[in-house]
Amino acid sequence: MAEADNRVDIKSIDPEKGFFDEFERPTKEQWKQEAVAALKGAPFEKVLLTKTYEDLTVEPLYWAEDIEGLPHLGSQPGFQPFVRGTRPEGSLTKPWRICQELTNPLPEEFNNEAKFDLSKGQTGLTMVLDRPTRRGLGPKDAAAEEVGRGGLSLETLADLQEALQGIDLTKVSLLCSAGASSLPLLAMVTGIVRERQGDLREVSGCIGSDPLAELALEGTLTTSLSAAYGSMAQVTLWAKKNAPKLQTVFVLGHPYHNGGAGSTQEVAFVLATGAEYIRELINRGMNIDEITPRFRFGLSIGSNFFMEIAKMRAIKILWSQIVAAFGGNEDSQKICIHARSSAFNKTVYDPYVNLLRITSEGFSAAVGGVDSMHLSPFDEPLKTPDRFSRRIARNTQIILQEEARFTVPIDMAGGSYYIEKLTDQFARAAWGIFQKIEEAGGMAAALKAGLPQTLIAETAAKRAKNIESRKDILLGTNMYANLLEKRIEVPVVNREELKKTRTAAIKAYREKHGEPALKEFTESFQAGSPDSLDKASRALQAGATLSDLAKAIAERESERPQVKPLVLFRAAEAYENLRKRSEAYAEKNGEPLKIFLANMGPIPQHKPRADFTLGFFEVAGFKVLSNTGFATSEEAAEAALASGAPIVVVCSTDATYPDYVPALAEAVKRAKPETTVIVAGKQSEEVEKAFLQAGVDEFIHVRSNCYETNRKLQEKYMGVK
Repeated sequence: MAEADNRVDIKSIDPEKGFFDEFERPTKEQWKQEAVAALKGAPFEKVLLTKTYEDLTVEPLYWAEDIEGLPHLGSQPGFQPFVRGTRPEGSLTKPWRICQELTNPLPEEFNNEAKFDLSKGQTGLTMVLDRPTRRGLGPKDAAAEEVGRGGLSLETLADLQEALQGIDLTKVSLLCSAGASSLPLLAMVTGIVRERQGDLREVSGCIGSDPLAELALEGTLTTSLSAAYGSMAQVTLWAKKNAPKLQTVFVLGHPYHNGGAGSTQEVAFVLATGAEYIRELINRGMNIDEITPRFRFGLSIGSNFFMEIAKMRAIKILWSQIVAAFGGNEDSQKICIHARSSAFNKTVYDPYVNLLRITSEGFSAAVGGVDSMHLSPFDEPLKTPDRFSRRIARNTQIILQEEARFTVPIDMAGGSYYIEKLTDQFARAAWGIFQKIEEAGGMAAALKAGLPQTLIAETAAKRAKNIESRKDILLGTNMYANLLEKRIEVPVVNREELKKTRTAAIKAYREKHGEPALKEFTESFQAGSPDSLDKASRALQAGATLSDLAKAIAERESERPQVKPLVLFRAAEAYENLRKRSEAYAEKNGEPLKIFLANMGPIPQHKPRADFTLGFFEVAGFKVLSNTGFATSEEAAEAALASGAPIVVVCSTDATYPDYVPALAEAVKRAKPETTVIVAGKQSEEVEKAFLQAGVDEFIHVRSNCYETNRKLQEKYMGVK
């Protein structure tokens, strides 16, 4: 008998009804009624609606009616409001640039690694400078002061010549955040390009300043904001004439993100910063259409996958509106975004999980549509990344482009009910925060008043609380810790030796070139001349250093702005400190602090809470002693005392606890009063009171503050705080 032909006749399908037209389509209200019934009394809003750090509410399901009337819905790629991208062809002809960071401290080492990475598929180079280099603070040899603490030590023209030897800046896009003023560094780059007889008009990328981000990060600047804006204007006018492909303003969201800000706050702050720079540059004689093409925005990519896609799309809408309000033409309204994977959520313990984090972050940035991207090597929180870790991070981007072919779809998130709605919600929320900053007088005034710092601190406190209670999970750190992991070997960096090496090199350079003539540059800069950069470049060639130029730009202490600096932290730091204390204790005492599980009854009876307890205390590095269970409280108490563990946790069921806990706690406390007795599981107020009277000290459960519980035990038995 012939098998029946069950193939669907595609031609017969009504496109208005779809494949399932034989079924009645439920309404959103009907679905909700069914969901409420399935919850069996649990509140719908509490269980199925999710509140984010951006103060947005995420629905469990999105429908076509949710996106009806959204203002951006009918827009096309390459056209206002650019939510679908700033180019009609998307990434088909011009994929985002793979601009991985390099943080090697010595110029020669930096050069070797840069050339290697560029030969392996990297299409741009992000040069990270040591903080003293960026600040221009300290003595004449500022770049030698803290060498090796997270970036290239750069002070002389010879340093940059060595760092970029063999790298053609007319072909390799260079990104660098230069701090409050990019003039000294850009003058150095200009000198190298001209020395090599290269065409400055072909140099691309961004060597940009962001004095407000620097102010928020450091709490002060080496100059007044007015002078910083003057430097920005001089550099931008110079670039328009001499290096039209080079951007000179790098507006960074990373300081806010790494302080714990929500994504809408990060976007609002960079938009407010961008608006402030536009006003200041217009006040210095520039017009909007020659200003905004010089801007690049640096955003961190957080771990909330869909939120980060919405962020990259929403900021395009908002920046377009801001530039339009200043009278900018359609081309000037296009934003340029450099995305960097979050430093906030990366972990020292179980660091290979960072590979998964950057994959998700790179995915969301690619879908959101960025112009360049850095994905962090998995060992970035531990040390200067090596070739192996950099290769994996770089290849993650290459896979997204070449194998997953994320360059082919244009706005691949377009049409998703959830993402389209979230983009609109995100844009409105970020705009509300932006308006608060504007009402406060702009970003500089808001920073002086402490408004962004306060908003960030509030969000950061919520994050910290959720991390401590494990409502927010950091895999391998505050949940599912791997105490048997083989730790990555971190090379010991002899910073004193590095400092000596750099100091000697700078001293030799100065002796060779003598005292440089900086008067011409200083006078030109103070006069606001657009040829200040050329004069700075000549001063560098005559032997001046970055510190010399920074000193010439710097103003009196009384003229420098002062604000409350942001407090930066990684989400995992608190738990990592618990682990480090336990490791130090184990090294000193021969073994970690022990916790004994008094598992009562057969395995099925105690196992769920024993497993919970194991995970609860292993995140702090404690050695948890488990067993197959005890029949009586006397047996459990005897085994607990024999183990030598100063902490005993009773694990069983609520129904059996009254039979076990009082007798067990009394027996343990009678023999060793200093022992801490804990019960796993939340109990009624009456039961807890009875157990406390019997000698129980604490109860742990899913709503417990895991961090605080472990910290107090470490204080009690390790003598640490």
